[in-house]
Amino acid sequence: MSRWGYTATGLYSGTDARTRLGLRLATPAWLCVAAAVFLSLIGIAAIGTTRPELASRQAVFLLVGVVAAAITTLAPPRALRNLSWVFLAIAVALLVFVLLPFVPKSLVTPRNGSRAWINLGVSDFQPSELAKIAFILCLAQWYSLQGSPRSLRALVVPAVLAALLVGLIVLEPDLGSALLFAPTFAAMTIVAGVRMRYVWAALLAAAIIAPMAYFVALKPYQQARIDAIVAQIRGDDRFESTIGFQGWRAMRLVGAGGITGNDRDRARALIEYNKLPEEHNDMVFAVVSCRFGLLGAGAVLAAYALYAFGAFAMAMLARDGFTKLVSIGVGALLFAQMTVNIGMTIGLLPITGVTLPFTSYGGSSLVSCWILTGLLLGIGIRPPTGGEKDPFDA
Repeated sequence: MSRWGYTATGLYSGTDARTRLGLRLATPAWLCVAAAVFLSLIGIAAIGTTRPELASRQAVFLLVGVVAAAITTLAPPRALRNLSWVFLAIAVALLVFVLLPFVPKSLVTPRNGSRAWINLGVSDFQPSELAKIAFILCLAQWYSLQGSPRSLRALVVPAVLAALLVGLIVLEPDLGSALLFAPTFAAMTIVAGVRMRYVWAALLAAAIIAPMAYFVALKPYQQARIDAIVAQIRGDDRFESTIGFQGWRAMRLVGAGGITGNDRDRARALIEYNKLPEEHNDMVFAVVSCRFGLLGAGAVLAAYALYAFGAFAMAMLARDGFTKLVSIGVGALLFAQMTVNIGMTIGLLPITGVTLPFTSYGGSSLVSCWILTGLLLGIGIRPPTGGEKDPFDA
């Protein structure tokens, strides 16, 4: 028995039942839950500024998400680890399904040229959201059982797994969602103990390949978005009424919020006058800033920082590889997604169609974010599972 009262059997001993309950409930995962509640509610308020009917639907999605998180919390980490590849198989099958050209449009309706959603009748489901969850679970399971990836050979399976999911999502095409796998993969692999020379080599390769990808891999409209953000940063407004329209309008509305924001009617008038596209979805941070000002935007950023802190604190306290890497993966994925979304809203990154976690409108995104939060809480309220190799040498 350790000095903390934890034994290898997975039970707390030497304490009474009340103390054991307290040890299990005292977890940084509650910070993530608190941040998720705040972000979900401020998202509903922002969506309701211009789309009250969608705000009501988002409230229903929130209820579904909380129930899904509660169910996820009940699943022991060992069961999640054992079922991780089953989740992956389902995710891959659904990603292939949306790409099949003979699937009726009543089931898979293209939006803006992208086949990324399955119509469930009451709502749409985006398989890429399930793919993110499955990816985190499978990568954590692989590293926790194999140990630190100290050679290139040890990285083959994780790299193939990432390439498979990214490739299918790019074919939809949904480049924004595909890009989120890179920081998640990097964070989990670094924590797993990969040799840092491989990390530096990967960064160098990315720096070399990225300019080439602009000409070889990107479609004309994707190149135009990059051109627009470069011009925007330089103060060149020649794209303001074309491909850069959404970005310019978003920045105006962010500035229109001032310090304390605007009342609901004035905020609605500003948003409708500026004709901001996707104000309830990809550009919801512009609405938050316009409605609640710098103080509201700062509170949103603080909530994401609190969520990331809770997730990474969970990783630091974890005593087995699987729970450590799941915590890292969830924190890295959602923080990277927030960074990309807010970056494109304030004119620092090209627009990629990435939603703001917990805050943007959409059932798939909101429910998946809450499931990830349920994973963290389920890990936090349980003692370590045991059974893995002592993971990570570094």
